[in-house]
Amino acid sequence: MQKKRKPSITISQTDHDRLLGLATAMEDRDPALADIMIGELERARVVKDAALPETVVRMGSTLTYTADDGEPLTVTLVYPGEADIAEGKISVATPVGTALIGLSVGQTIDWTARDGRVHRLTVTDIRRDEASHG
Repeated sequence: MQKKRKPSITISQTDHDRLLGLATAMEDRDPALADIMIGELERARVVKDAALPETVVRMGSTLTYTADDGEPLTVTLVYPGEADIAEGKISVATPVGTALIGLSVGQTIDWTARDGRVHRLTVTDIRRDEASHG
């Protein structure tokens, strides 16, 4: 089975440090997802917070993506304690949340859901939420 190369991702220094701590804390509870998250952080290009382009998904970003079926979904990427599916707030500590971090508008990534099925998503828009700065 040929694995598609993952798109390059960029993460701010603050998000990188916080997410690495989160992934390390998750290792006992969810080792598979912790490994995926650490893998994403290791391959990311880390930049100073101010140098992260507006077109890159960061923690607190509200973004729109299309999934396999083409239906656009608008979500906000949050830390686990803030997650609320009813409000469209998805945790970075989920397979889809981990797939989204660091992607730029127009990038596509394949990710594996908890049921083992592979999905493909494409980021189509990122809205900068001025209310959340960290």
